[in-house]
Amino acid sequence: MQFVLTGFTQDLGFRVFAFEGIGDDRTRTKFTVKADLGLSLRYGIRLQDLPLLCRSLLDEGLGIQTLTFTEERMRACSEKLALAREAAAAKKKRPPPKPANGPVGAGWRTRETS
Repeated sequence: MQFVLTGFTQDLGFRVFAFEGIGDDRTRTKFTVKADLGLSLRYGIRLQDLPLLCRSLLDEGLGIQTLTFTEERMRACSEKLALAREAAAAKKKRPPPKPANGPVGAGWRTRETS
């Protein structure tokens, strides 16, 4: 089943994401996932990451139409996101420049011979 985000609503301190599940036979089923915004802030989960994380709950194939993104799952996702950010930051770091092996500019200067 494929899941498409159709929107969200605000319910007190929760954001409720609405998804539409599209089955192999093209039947459509409505799903919702509720996420506590206070918990997401506590665990450093950015607001723009929540829809994909909520969709991952649906991708697990439980078939439940109304789910809640629990604190336990937020903690686990927070740890995974932190590891991914650290890996991306380490990948961006460049190695220190190598020292020149000869006189500076020797590569483009030529000796004039007569």
